[in-house]
Amino acid sequence: MSWDYEIAILGMGPAGIQAGIHAGRRKHKVIIFGKPYKSALAQAYIENYFGFKEKIKGKALLEIGMEQLKRFEVRILEEDIVKIEPLESGYKLITEKEKEITALSLILALGVKRPKKIFKDEDKFIGKGLSYCIDCDAWFYKEKKVAVIGDGSAAIHGAKLLTNFAKEVYFYPLKDLTEDDKNSLINKNISILEKKPIDIIGKEEVKGLKLEDETILELDGIFIEIGAKGPLELLAPIGIELDPETFSYVKVNRNMETNMEGIFACGDLTGPPLQLAKAVGEGCIAGLSASDYIKRILKD
Repeated sequence: MSWDYEIAILGMGPAGIQAGIHAGRRKHKVIIFGKPYKSALAQAYIENYFGFKEKIKGKALLEIGMEQLKRFEVRILEEDIVKIEPLESGYKLITEKEKEITALSLILALGVKRPKKIFKDEDKFIGKGLSYCIDCDAWFYKEKKVAVIGDGSAAIHGAKLLTNFAKEVYFYPLKDLTEDDKNSLINKNISILEKKPIDIIGKEEVKGLKLEDETILELDGIFIEIGAKGPLELLAPIGIELDPETFSYVKVNRNMETNMEGIFACGDLTGPPLQLAKAVGEGCIAGLSASDYIKRILKD
């Protein structure tokens, strides 16, 4: 079997970029996915990192890292991954723009997704018609009416997925949609809400949404998806093992190996401390470990 790339890196923060630098230096065919300026580092100032006397902008570090990736001939694709499919050998990745790319090994450097509440009483409806994972729960809404509230690739991809199950799908964008995104939703018969949802209707379970003009939209389910697909939602379907205490982070060994053949993880995704120094160090190990794995597999 042939693959498009030997190593694919998911996430373009400090851990992913460092992994890419090391894998690229070893002359592997590498691709990295993500949106670097949405990294938490892009908005931060760094003043406790080795080698810098004065505090510096995180965005400046990211820009330098991107230049290093290019120097080592790592292909940069500023798209999010919305699905991972295991192959007989290696993995297939599907991007938010529906590109399909195969790789023999993956490095997961997706960071952590920090939930952001939309509604005041959101917590009491979780599991009672309110979900944060369309891939996990879409099946429960066969022939039902649902709404997706969110922005970014996860929300748009999820709304399209729901059309395979639900009778009616509504979409409320938290940010302005591009014309391409708007057309892609309309082409799937998804109704785009113009009025802002302000409250969830229901006592014991979701019954609908109240909109800002006081109208009620009757629903069986609501999905909230903000930003890129959350790491745990993306990884759960392929069987990645999580830490046994909190089930919030990916479990790895000292070589940054996960329980899945050829998949490595690094950075905030593997747990605290959520610090730049840890992310860079783990990115280095993941890049070298993936390189060693590729060499061993190709030799065999």
